[in-house]
Amino acid sequence: MSGVALIDYGAGNLHSVYNALRKAGAGDAVITADADVVARADRIVLPGVGAFRACRDALVAIPGMVEAMGDAVHQRGVPFLGVCVGMQLLADAGEEFGRHEGLGWIGGTVRLMQPGDASIKVPHMGWNDVVLNGAPPLIEAGEAYFLHSYHFEATDPAHVAAVTDHGGPLVAAVARDTIIGCQFHPEKSQTYGLSFLSRFLEWKP
Repeated sequence: MSGVALIDYGAGNLHSVYNALRKAGAGDAVITADADVVARADRIVLPGVGAFRACRDALVAIPGMVEAMGDAVHQRGVPFLGVCVGMQLLADAGEEFGRHEGLGWIGGTVRLMQPGDASIKVPHMGWNDVVLNGAPPLIEAGEAYFLHSYHFEATDPAHVAAVTDHGGPLVAAVARDTIIGCQFHPEKSQTYGLSFLSRFLEWKP
């Protein structure tokens, strides 16, 4: 095993997520673009900022990475965290700059936000409430930092772990089996974010 593997596929928030993981207690966290390291990891984190298609293409371009992630999560039950676009990539597809295939780990589509109130600005940027949906793992009610223009529309409401509101309800987190994804940025969410990452590091689903 190689501890926490933080996947390096060129995501802009890579090092800030790494620093937050270290502050949360992940002394064994490694930044890696090596599929073999990910295959042996006992926790995996996929960061992400930017356009869905660009992030997906960069991830797929790493030889064996998607397969290593899938085997670790689906065969070994390794806890997995997707952050922002890293969460969105869990969906079946994203509609930014055309329709593009996602990992398909949690059913849904990533679509442009269309607030019902024209005065509500897109992107959704800044601090906002995280409201629990059901009894999700790891997520607690509180305030977190968001920055996104596209949002995850889940096929099964049972996979929605938390919501927020920006001209209407938006998915703040998704969860299924050993997989969890957060639309908010834990690395920018101060105490709330570090507490969330600490719970992820201790999670035994």
